[in-house]
Amino acid sequence: MFFKKKKVEEYVELRGILGNGKDYHVYHMTKTDFLTAGALGFAVAAAVLFAFFNSAAVSVIGGVACAKIFPEYYREYKKKKQLNELRTQFKDLLESLTSSYSAGQNTVEAFGDAVSDMTSIYGEDADIVKEVQIISTGLQNNINIEELLLDFADRSSLDDVMSFANVFEICNRQGSDLKRIVSDTREIINDKIEVEMEIETMIAGSKNELNIMMIMPVIIVVMLRGLGNTMAGANNVATVFIKVICIGIFALAYVIGQKIIDIKI
Repeated sequence: MFFKKKKVEEYVELRGILGNGKDYHVYHMTKTDFLTAGALGFAVAAAVLFAFFNSAAVSVIGGVACAKIFPEYYREYKKKKQLNELRTQFKDLLESLTSSYSAGQNTVEAFGDAVSDMTSIYGEDADIVKEVQIISTGLQNNINIEELLLDFADRSSLDDVMSFANVFEICNRQGSDLKRIVSDTREIINDKIEVEMEIETMIAGSKNELNIMMIMPVIIVVMLRGLGNTMAGANNVATVFIKVICIGIFALAYVIGQKIIDIKI
């Protein structure tokens, strides 16, 4: 009996209501990103393998293998960094909207002014500038602000943006005080970001300790070889087996350590 292979559904990127939105669930690597990730992966793997096995061939083979694998981890790092930057930019957007609503402007005027404010702070190529431009253009084309904000929230995958979009939708339909709603939301997000920054400061020492602990085994092996320890440089069946297990343990410890210090609110 033959079993048909299930086709893996290909992810379709979200392009937004106007068709020109950015999907923050994915990150498209540039040539520079690929070169940077490949170079880092090769350099780290080659250095570690040469320190343990003292073999140029093993170092090159391992370095090439890691150079092919590391870009995926680098992609996740860049995506996370992109979202963190967008969240900070969104906080400044709320400040701009709060000022506009306080001056008595309506929603269309508030987002129109926000385009200029965000451009002056972050430049024309910033993600938040493009998002506010999409919202402003949508409003000028008679698209509901609720749909535009929810679309931005779906593409960004940020809880703060989704919360703001949901609250804004309810308040706008019920005719609530948008000035107060936007101001309160800004304060809540500011408090959340401040707490996260405090946590980052508290665990910064732990992150440095983790990185140092991962480097120490390599330094110790190099020092042992320098002191004339033949076991550190030997590559027989037993020592190679032990070294491979040790490297695996160190890698697993690093992954677990990263998960422990990755605190989310």
